[in-house]
Amino acid sequence: MRKLSSSLSRNHYFVIGLVLGLVLSCCIPQDIRQLVQQEECPQEVAENLLIERFGQDFEPHLNLINKPLAAKKPVKNVLRPRYYSSELGIREKIFIGVMTSQEKINSYATAFNRTTAHLVNKIKFFINADSVKTNYQLKNIVGFTDTRESRRPFHVIKYIADNYLDEYDYFLLVPDNVYVDARKLNALLYHMSITFDLYMGGTRVRAAPPASGSMDDSNDGGGDDDNDDGGGGGGGGSSSDRNYCALEAGILFSSSVIRKMHNNLDRCVRIGSTNDHSVNIGRCVKYASHVSGCQETFQGIRQYSYALNTKTRQYKDLSLLAKEPAFLNATTVYPVQTPEDFYRLHAYYSKHHLELVQQRGYELEQKSYRIANGSISNKILEIRWPLGVPPPSAPETRHDMLTWQLLNGTHSFLPNANADHAVSPLSRIDALDFAKVLEIALQYAAQKHPKLHYHSLHSAYRKFDATRGMDYQLHLNLYEGATAKRLLLKSFEVVKPLGRVEVVPSPYVTESTRIALLMPAFEHQVPDALDFVAQYERICMHNQSNTFLLLIFLYRLDSPSKGDEDPFKTLKKLALELSSKYKTDGSRIAWVSIRLPADLSAPVADDDWLLHASMYGPRQLLSLVVADLALPKLGLESLVLLATPSMLFRTDFLNRVRINTIQGFQVYAPIGFQLYPCNWAHFCKECDTCDISQSSGYFDRHNHDVIAFYSRDYVQARKLMAPLGLPIMHTDLDIEQLLQSPQRPAGVESILDMFVAAQHSVHILRAVEPHLRFGLDVRQHLARGGELPMPLPSSCGREQCIHLASRKQIGDAIIRYEDKSILQK
Repeated sequence: MRKLSSSLSRNHYFVIGLVLGLVLSCCIPQDIRQLVQQEECPQEVAENLLIERFGQDFEPHLNLINKPLAAKKPVKNVLRPRYYSSELGIREKIFIGVMTSQEKINSYATAFNRTTAHLVNKIKFFINADSVKTNYQLKNIVGFTDTRESRRPFHVIKYIADNYLDEYDYFLLVPDNVYVDARKLNALLYHMSITFDLYMGGTRVRAAPPASGSMDDSNDGGGDDDNDDGGGGGGGGSSSDRNYCALEAGILFSSSVIRKMHNNLDRCVRIGSTNDHSVNIGRCVKYASHVSGCQETFQGIRQYSYALNTKTRQYKDLSLLAKEPAFLNATTVYPVQTPEDFYRLHAYYSKHHLELVQQRGYELEQKSYRIANGSISNKILEIRWPLGVPPPSAPETRHDMLTWQLLNGTHSFLPNANADHAVSPLSRIDALDFAKVLEIALQYAAQKHPKLHYHSLHSAYRKFDATRGMDYQLHLNLYEGATAKRLLLKSFEVVKPLGRVEVVPSPYVTESTRIALLMPAFEHQVPDALDFVAQYERICMHNQSNTFLLLIFLYRLDSPSKGDEDPFKTLKKLALELSSKYKTDGSRIAWVSIRLPADLSAPVADDDWLLHASMYGPRQLLSLVVADLALPKLGLESLVLLATPSMLFRTDFLNRVRINTIQGFQVYAPIGFQLYPCNWAHFCKECDTCDISQSSGYFDRHNHDVIAFYSRDYVQARKLMAPLGLPIMHTDLDIEQLLQSPQRPAGVESILDMFVAAQHSVHILRAVEPHLRFGLDVRQHLARGGELPMPLPSSCGREQCIHLASRKQIGDAIIRYEDKSILQK
């Protein structure tokens, strides 16, 4: 049998397979491909059948006969609240209602407001408005015309429920002679659940009168004993009313209890007929919410109230009160006898909370250091020095690396990573800051190395990190003993971390303010001024951008101002033509003429001031003359932008001027982008619409020609500087007085310098502006066939002159020149 199977497997497999193949080929139909295609691709088969039946140009059509063309039920727009908190039901934590009187508004209520209002979400003062007196210092006052004292708490409950029930979780009702430790109260409320009814405070207890000279140190109590009389109008209530919270110490309600009281307010008014507010409120709570009595503790949390013993003067001695735990743990302290006691209590509790915060911070710091002491990897814990300060930012590229700046106590080396100045003296602020840092380092050195004495400063480095703060590395020369025979070098690191980042509030501004552009021009700058006016027409007048252009013509003393010989004749003609063309749009161009004195009337060639960064050349003080004599034509409420003939700008720049210039608050001095003369140096290609780059120019922070301000702010700053030797110009004849003033403040050469020296209340904002570019005058001069002056003019210093190329471009040119000279040799 085994031999038969082995021979079969060996010889007949091929024959059997061949026979099966022939049988299957006979049984399977020939259109098997079509069947498979129909099974796998029914869509393609259906399309082929349609083409065979209706032809190649068949297009399906929708049958809309007797079909509705619109939905039967219109879609309703979902109305959503304005704020997420309203939609999600997120509420603020605490509302405080203070029951006071008209006589105490300016005393007790004011003291209560100043010590509590900034620490809670909302506070309101409730009085009986039986008079029309409204000259109160407080503004958050609510008056009730119903002067019945028994109804007063129910008026308060109704007002709260009608206006603030859905906005706050808890409501505290207190009289005006209770000090509330708001910090402690907020901490308690954040540990309570709002889903339960809360009626919390201190209950009234019967207590024997304290001995003479002693203090009543009982918490959760105080006040008069209740009467056992049932009924009526004058008593304090029956014996069953003793379990109610005392209003004298403050009563804390949850929003659910306030809601239930509001729903049963009519019944509460009928049963609350006594003159005791605590009893009336307690009866209402008991009836409306079925809370049996005052809750002294809730979910393991207790609110303490401390009753001062006002029969002796020892209650004013906070050093004695601080020894009592009930006083330290109290959330409310009552009764406060004078408004000054509010401030004394607030100062004490604020100091106490500050000490607790400092203690917890120290304990956390020590705990962190103990955990990080080798037991767990620091890569996991991320314990850094100083604790809580972010680590230094990691640079993304080599261009983003923060460099250390070398100091020696009086000077800084390579300031701002600028090779133009190798050494510069420290400013007054930097010198004071460095002296303070050195003092702190010496104090730490004396504590760390008590046997060493300070000899001198070896070197110091500093680095500013915008995410961390200012880092200092100090290397000090120390010596041991009485004389400095041998110096020891010790290194210390000091960090000044950034403070709390806050958003500076600023007034509301829009982009619809009208801008008055002032464009001064000398006689040799007429071609550049014509190009500026053409640019102004294209950007502002054609697009109706709500601007006004005032041209300021600076005439020399002997130049004619009329006729064909007028150097500004073409500008005046162009201004009249454009004003007539756009008259219906409200856009116009006007001009003001200023006659310069003889000292400033020397002829100036086209290329004399070409390499100066400022359009005024060496006469930057003339910008004050331009503003003084032109602003009377505009008015005190005008937004003024002082421009130059050589600047290129876009509409985005004008919008930023409107946003960043705020009357009475801020002056905007943009830092424009100075373009390189590419056609002269051949290091770059000219492109006015290209993005800024290091190869095409640089931001010139020494050019102060363009500045935006409001006329009123400028006039106020000029009035502050007039007594200091910077007189105000009223006519052309006053220009010499300004230039020859012997008491002129040093360093004031421009309008920006004037605002800084005046120490005006307005802020000064300087920021780079990519859509403000300078250098058009140099390009136009070269396009007209002119040449740049060589050598540089003597009046143009390193900071006052423009740069012709970057250091990298100049270095590459020098290398190419040297390589070429080497090949020639």
